[in-house]
Amino acid sequence: MIIENLQEAANYIREKTEIKPSVGIVLGSGLGHFVEKLEVDLALPYAEIPHFAPPTVEGHNGQLLIGTVSGKSVACLQGRIHYYEGHAMSQVVFPVRTLAMLGVDTMILTNAAGSLNAEHLPGSFMIIEDHINLMGDNPLKGPNLKHLGPRFPDMTETYDKKMIAKMKSVFEELGIPYGSGVYCGVSGPTYETPAEIRYLRMIGGSAVGMSTVPEAIAANHMGLRIAALSCLTNLAAGMSDSPLTHEEVTQNAKQAEQNFCKFLEEFLTHI
Repeated sequence: MIIENLQEAANYIREKTEIKPSVGIVLGSGLGHFVEKLEVDLALPYAEIPHFAPPTVEGHNGQLLIGTVSGKSVACLQGRIHYYEGHAMSQVVFPVRTLAMLGVDTMILTNAAGSLNAEHLPGSFMIIEDHINLMGDNPLKGPNLKHLGPRFPDMTETYDKKMIAKMKSVFEELGIPYGSGVYCGVSGPTYETPAEIRYLRMIGGSAVGMSTVPEAIAANHMGLRIAALSCLTNLAAGMSDSPLTHEEVTQNAKQAEQNFCKFLEEFLTHI
């Protein structure tokens, strides 16, 4: 049933544009204005696409845009749905799988995340080199969809090393502060406790958030090249004197958005 639904969604989109996107981009909280760089050929609210679910979280517009930027044909998911909104994992990864069905072979995943490293301050960026799945679920659970990928996909190099090297080069060229590290994916919707943050740091985490990991697993399962980037919007719980709020996350993401757009536009020319 999932395969049929994916085909239906992909066919619906394919009928509305002649562009065949090669790069998929998922824009996280507060990062949606990158689409202003896009020469848009098609804009579709998620609610109009078969089997897509619209997001309910502020900072996630919930529309698919297809067009060109930096000489690349791209399909841009402006906003995502999250596991904590009550969706099954198969629904969370449905949009990314749909882009793969459209022919996308490279996926750029972005998010807003909390920094676990006091040296990586809000407003800077972290290239995701690996992740730890702490969501308690996996989008590949259940019968394997063999038309999408193998039963036991290797996760050794989920995030493409050549893409990581190119991301570092672009950040350095543009003079934008960045780091790299391990993203911890948690279910949310509560922010973590200070004790949980100490645990995440102990197990090797560099940033923490409530998305991206399911999409990375699903995209890796389908054989896509993956690059992923966190916009660090706050220090995690217990690392500052202020309580955490979603307003702080979206506000800091918007403040970093100019550098984010500059980076992503340039990075696209290198892939």
